[in-house]
Amino acid sequence: MNEMLVRKEDLLLYAVTDRRWLHGGRLYDAVECALQGGATFLQLREKSAGTMPRASLLEEARELLALCRRYRVPFVIDDDVELAMAIDADGVHVGQSDMEAGAARKRIGKDKILGVSVQTVKEARIAAGCGADYLGVGAVFPTNSKEDAEAVRYETLKEICSAATVPVVAIGGINDENVMQLAGSGIAGVAVISAIFAKEDIRLAAQYLLHKVKEAKGR
Repeated sequence: MNEMLVRKEDLLLYAVTDRRWLHGGRLYDAVECALQGGATFLQLREKSAGTMPRASLLEEARELLALCRRYRVPFVIDDDVELAMAIDADGVHVGQSDMEAGAARKRIGKDKILGVSVQTVKEARIAAGCGADYLGVGAVFPTNSKEDAEAVRYETLKEICSAATVPVVAIGGINDENVMQLAGSGIAGVAVISAIFAKEDIRLAAQYLLHKVKEAKGR
């Protein structure tokens, strides 16, 4: 791992966007509230990209990148390597069914962040070998954000954290009520969607969840 790209503390509260929770509001405003509340990392996850004009997506992504730079928070794009390259984002995150990790690293170069979703120790080792800077592991709890997400047991999460040579972020159904169940697993942080963006007060939700994550990590 390139220590200059991703620090463990950057991954404490990894916020993932989801337009479904905006209820007519602007994504930019929701993200800024999350950053004000202490989100330490942001991923733009735009699963409706096919219905959104590319020019609009590019403009929005550039605005979010500038916002994250202002808060000194890393900004990556989910899956869409070309979008990440077009706006000079900090990096990309790919899943097992997206662009293969090695191909993604080759496309973005060595100076961009590469995150990879994994569910097994074998996948974790392959991803790290392909140049992943961090791993996303889940779903650790049932989730509505990804209907086809398979469950990852606590023991498996712990094994991946122990075997991985790069930091691990837990994802899937995590909220302020269950995050303490991840204590002792070895994770660097948690990735959340609805636990922040579905809340009426996004800033306060992020602030409280960050506190709970630190508590779970014994900090």
